[in-house]
Amino acid sequence: MSTLTHVEAVIVAGGRATRMGGVDKPALTVGGRRMLDTALAAVDGCARVTVVGPYRDDLDPHVLQIQETPPGAGPLAALAAADPVADLVVVLAADLPFITPTTVTVLLEALNENTPAEAAFAVDDAGRLQFLLAAWRTPALAARLSALTGDVTNRPMKSLLPERYVTVVVSEATDCDTPDDLHAARTENATAVVAADPDEARRVLRESLSPLPSRTSSIEDARNATLAAPLVAAEALPRLPISAMDGYAVAGDAPWLLRDEIRYAGDGQPLALRDGEAARIATGAHLPIGATAAVRDEFVRVEGGLVTRLPDAPVRNDARRRGEDWEPGAILAEAGTAVGPAIASVAASGEVMQVQVRGPLRVHIALTGDEIRRTGPLREGQTRDSLGPVLPDFVRWCGAEVTGEGHLRDTAEGFDALFAGTDADAIVIVGATGGGAADQLRAALTRADAQVVVERVRCKPGGSQVAATLPDGRAVLGLPGNPVAAVSTLLVMLPAIVEGRTLRTPSAPLTGALANASEVVGEITRLLPARQDRSGLWWCDNAVRTAHLAGLIGRTAIAVVPPGISDGDLVELFLLPH
Repeated sequence: MSTLTHVEAVIVAGGRATRMGGVDKPALTVGGRRMLDTALAAVDGCARVTVVGPYRDDLDPHVLQIQETPPGAGPLAALAAADPVADLVVVLAADLPFITPTTVTVLLEALNENTPAEAAFAVDDAGRLQFLLAAWRTPALAARLSALTGDVTNRPMKSLLPERYVTVVVSEATDCDTPDDLHAARTENATAVVAADPDEARRVLRESLSPLPSRTSSIEDARNATLAAPLVAAEALPRLPISAMDGYAVAGDAPWLLRDEIRYAGDGQPLALRDGEAARIATGAHLPIGATAAVRDEFVRVEGGLVTRLPDAPVRNDARRRGEDWEPGAILAEAGTAVGPAIASVAASGEVMQVQVRGPLRVHIALTGDEIRRTGPLREGQTRDSLGPVLPDFVRWCGAEVTGEGHLRDTAEGFDALFAGTDADAIVIVGATGGGAADQLRAALTRADAQVVVERVRCKPGGSQVAATLPDGRAVLGLPGNPVAAVSTLLVMLPAIVEGRTLRTPSAPLTGALANASEVVGEITRLLPARQDRSGLWWCDNAVRTAHLAGLIGRTAIAVVPPGISDGDLVELFLLPH
């Protein structure tokens, strides 16, 4: 779209996303791109672009960012806050994954070709009017907003409908209001890919997965789950004013007459101070009624029943006021956050007993191969199962729970029974991913009507991995059969399944400078054990025996080493369990 000096754009990106549990919907990706970035690209030629919603520090400086009042007050409040001034204004939501500059051009042309019309609205393929994909004459929009009486918070957009408008059928008007909408958008026209590298494989896999339903859980039972709605404080912290130091609770100005009572933490007995009185107080104890401050021990002198401030002591209040850390209603953690020890502790501090979560992801592990034996004496041609007993530790390290384990013979029927016999959210299969006579996994996926989303990955080890989704949404991750390849691939790929199925916000990659990149770089991406020296540099092993995990002993991480890097370049690291 060419530069339009008379057109500006308003992108509504501050909704509460209640039908998705409160996630940051504009930040969700479809086709490897944030939906907000898709919206920004569609209006790139406008004279001014305003994004209404929470501030984001990664947007281009030319994008004007404002927040509606109160936050999350709905699209009408967002449009009122934007206050456009150009002749025409394009209004669009930040949850339209398929919008393009052509879409915007079509709306503007429809408005310009119909002079009496005050607005042009998109109509989706189902015939529904899309109020948040429209072009307006700015004076008309301003007049409609001014005509609304009362509070506009969360009022429906149809109350803004003008008397004269035109409509345009737009196939790109599909929005993402629900987890099912998001899944449909991500899988539209999806085909299995041979991923160029593990990063592409993770993106494709993450976006192919259908989210688990949200549920209400006690905070104790939510470990390793993902917040499906923001964690909101139910009570202030501190709940009452408390002393931050051992010292004296005082009322008014010094000197203070010392009372006999002592205030301890947890003491619920009533105590009131009159002006000019003081009482001994312990750290964490609630201030008595009437107290105006707490003064630490080292700032006062006590003589003859009087408490006085030392001449050179600073005048400061060592009390913590109610709500000093947060007030009721404060957002303590955003939707998409993993529920770990810190979240559980903060929830307790905020008097939050129940939370909305997705997950934790339940994983069933299956090892394949007639030659594998876990217990008992080995027979001719058999190999000890050295991976199965420890693989659950790696699965849990990736943020999932193991709900079942099993061993499959090299038969087609075994996979059919596996897919039919477990209701786990994800199935991790070790072996049978290659093209050999005993490798049955891909044929079994076809029989199960699974959608293969990652056919292979250009990396070593792990190139033969396969990822798919079953018709009911369960994920299948097929790992190479040798232990080092299986563990390396699991650490890199399973977190993407956790993120995709629980809508967990992906964490920032852990990276480090690889000191010996020139020694280990290859023509395709390599997954290599790595260790860190005392200077902070990382070193990878070039030759690793993959039939056992001895090469991981004394190593801290698996490094993802892409082709073409040099010594000292940053590589992504996946920490090993310890």
